[in-house]
Amino acid sequence: MHTETLRIPTADGQADAFAARPDHGGPHPGVLMYPDGFGIRPVVQALARELAGHGYYVLVPHVFYRHGPSPVIDLPEHIGEEARPAVFAQLMPLIQAHTAERVLRDAEAYLDFLTTRPEVAAGPVAVTGYCIGGLLALRTAAAHPGRVAAVAGFHGPVGADREDRDRLISELTAPVHLGHAASDLTPEALDELNRALDAAGVDHTSEIYPGTTHGFTMSDTDAYDPAALRLHWDRLLPLLDRTLHRK
Repeated sequence: MHTETLRIPTADGQADAFAARPDHGGPHPGVLMYPDGFGIRPVVQALARELAGHGYYVLVPHVFYRHGPSPVIDLPEHIGEEARPAVFAQLMPLIQAHTAERVLRDAEAYLDFLTTRPEVAAGPVAVTGYCIGGLLALRTAAAHPGRVAAVAGFHGPVGADREDRDRLISELTAPVHLGHAASDLTPEALDELNRALDAAGVDHTSEIYPGTTHGFTMSDTDAYDPAALRLHWDRLLPLLDRTLHRK
C-alpha cells in the first residue's frame, strides 16, 4: 500500500490531504473520501487504506484547511463521552463556517486534483463521506453530475434541512447509498426520505443500520459498531465495483 500527504490547490488556499493507493498496477479508479467532522486521523487513514486495498486511489481532504493544517484541533486518542463537549466546542464553529458556497468551491478543486493524478483512471470518480462528510459528498455529487459515478454517505445529516435535502436530491444523477444511524433517523423519517429519492428517480439504497448511534464507523469513538462497519463495506464496495467498472 502506498500512502502520502499532499497539498490540493483551492480558490482559498491549499488543503492538505491524505492519499492511499495500491502499490502495483493502475491507474486506479478514483474515490474522493470526505472525513467526519473530527477530520483526518489514524482511523480515517485506516478506512482510506482499506478501500484502496480493493483497487482504488483514495483522496481524503482536510476540509477545514482555512483554519490551519490538519489536525486543526487537538483530539484525544479515544473520543469518548467525557471528551466530546470540549471537542465539539472547538469543532462547531468550524462546521458552521463551512458554508455550502465553500463546500462547492472546494469540491471543484478536489475533483480537479483527483482526476488529473496520473495514478487515477480516466472517467468519473466516486464520492463518499462520513458524518458531515456524507452531506459534503451529496453536495459534490449534485454539483458535478458528469464527474461523479456514485455517492455514499454514512451517519450523515442528510435530512437536517428538508428544503436543502430535496434540492440536492433533485440534482442527483449518480447511484446513491445512504447508511443512517438509528439514533439519527426514525423509520418514519427514513420512509419520507426514500419517497423523495424515489420521486426524483434516484437509483438508491437508503437504510437505517440496526442498533447504531451516530459515528458507528469510527473505531476511536464510543459510537463504534464493528458489525455496522462491516455492513458499510458490504454496501459500499459493490456500489463502487458496479459504477467505476474496475478492470
